[in-house]
Amino acid sequence: MTKHPLYKLYQPKIGKLIRSIRLELGMTQEQFAAYLGVVYPTVNRWENGHTQPSLMALRLIEKLLIDLGERGQEFLQQLQNRL
Repeated sequence: MTKHPLYKLYQPKIGKLIRSIRLELGMTQEQFAAYLGVVYPTVNRWENGHTQPSLMALRLIEKLLIDLGERGQEFLQQLQNRL
């Protein structure tokens, strides 16, 4: 199985990306966690670089970006430019 493109980022970059996505959406950690089906301390640990999201969580984040349309596509494009 190949790893998701987000796994190519170092942990602090993944955390910063997740935080920027969440803030762009105007969501609290609790709201973002509920969307992803995790508890909010998990999102906090991702954002602070203590743990890395699972492949399933990364795919849900990617789906969220795709569902956002143009705004989400801009985030995905920025990510691809960093890799």
